[in-house]
Amino acid sequence: MLPPCCAETTNNTPRPAHSPVAVITQYATADLIEAIAYADHTPADDPAWASTGAPTRAVYARWCRHMCGIACLLMALMHRDEQAPSLFQLLVGARHYGAYVQQNGGHIKGLIYAPFATYVRTTHGLETEVHTQLPMSRLVGLLDAGHMVMASVSKEIRRPENEPATRGGHLVLAIGHQNGQILFRNPSGHTPEAREGSLPAERFEAFFAGRGLSLHLPASSRRTPLRQPAAAEIRR
Repeated sequence: MLPPCCAETTNNTPRPAHSPVAVITQYATADLIEAIAYADHTPADDPAWASTGAPTRAVYARWCRHMCGIACLLMALMHRDEQAPSLFQLLVGARHYGAYVQQNGGHIKGLIYAPFATYVRTTHGLETEVHTQLPMSRLVGLLDAGHMVMASVSKEIRRPENEPATRGGHLVLAIGHQNGQILFRNPSGHTPEAREGSLPAERFEAFFAGRGLSLHLPASSRRTPLRQPAAAEIRR
């Protein structure tokens, strides 16, 4: 029997939040995120770095700060398929499509929405739409229609009692809208409550940049992904 969150329907009633959606962080050890974010702890010292599929500790340390979108995709795929490639296998695939670019001086640009959406559709058969202008009303409508949304927010959404200096720059996975609350998973949440977040829509909007990607994942679309490049193909 299909879960209500993914079952096909022809009515227009709001859909329940997707559940269960496992919390997956962009860092190997979730308990180290607070130290990484607020105490200058280097990710290279994470003893569990290899669990991400990274080929070396140095490669993990270089890329983990840029992998919020990859972690969001992994959560969505695990919810749909109950299995998925590793974080770094997904990263290799996304880079192959141009979703990340290493610029002069080694600066990493990404996640770039359009090539990432092409990668997700082509490799994982997951209907994905880019929203360069996404007002809160549309975000709520997408969630009520049963989509997940990778929403661009301030990284400080993990401390919602504070006012953000800017909006955007980080991706969280919004999984539902219930009783006026946006339910989401935060790949860089520094506490269990921050990782499995819930905020009133108006408070979520204070952090939201008004852009993102929507994912439509009915259970009928479950599939085995096409061959993923090996994570070892990332050398730097």
